[in-house]
Amino acid sequence: MDDAKLVMHERFWELRKDRGLTLEQLEKQTGISKSALGSYEAEGPKDISHCAVVKLAEFYGVTTDYLLGLSAIKNHPNADLNDLHLSDEMIALLKSGKINNRLLCELAVHGDFRRLMVDLEIYVDRIVSTHIRDNNAMLKAQRKVVMEREDLDDNELNMRTLELAQVDEDDYFTYTIFEDLRPIIRDVREAHKADITTADVDAESPTEKAARQLESALSYEGSTEEKIVKVLLSQLAIDYDTLTQEEFVTLIGILNKSEHMKKHISKRGKAFAPQRRKRKKR
Repeated sequence: MDDAKLVMHERFWELRKDRGLTLEQLEKQTGISKSALGSYEAEGPKDISHCAVVKLAEFYGVTTDYLLGLSAIKNHPNADLNDLHLSDEMIALLKSGKINNRLLCELAVHGDFRRLMVDLEIYVDRIVSTHIRDNNAMLKAQRKVVMEREDLDDNELNMRTLELAQVDEDDYFTYTIFEDLRPIIRDVREAHKADITTADVDAESPTEKAARQLESALSYEGSTEEKIVKVLLSQLAIDYDTLTQEEFVTLIGILNKSEHMKKHISKRGKAFAPQRRKRKKR
């Protein structure tokens, strides 16, 4: 995920597309010529008047700094830090560039983020700690009384049930908070699926391709010499089927020089290399 600010032409294009407008429609609504609007969305230097910037910012309801790619803030350019209740440490962190502020914002504005914060507050403030301790104490005492009265051991079904019914507070909230967080990060991840910086998990990786080629080579139904050549070429990402007869003969001759290969490859020499199937002329 790239947290860099969009450049100016991307902002002009993005805002127009978000409104579902064509250049002709935007021209009618703003009075700015279609050719000028198109030039604002094109890469390269911009010749844009102050009047046009102000008019478009007012039309889209954004700040001029946002429109020009100078700020990531659309609508609150002069927000008072006191109203945000941020600590000095948090402000310093946000300004430091050490974390991805855009990603942090996307997490925070997710619809389920409030539940996560509520559950964190409950855990931090120990709001349910007393209830958990009381419940565990009651179960523990009940278990002890029944074990002594009925002469039962730890592995008896009911005794084990009473033991497992006791809750570890840290384990409980670790699970709860993770379940709160999981749909948030999953949705944010999905939203960035098409980003240029997002890995294409559907594409075959070089390692997967090499493994597939090796598996194909090992299962090849041919002579020992052909199989060895196919395995070797698969490791070098070379398509075996593209070899000419001459290249194959030369490669067999080279492999004959290997102490590791002598026991596998015929010692008849390259002049007697096995005949490969004839390839159709393309």
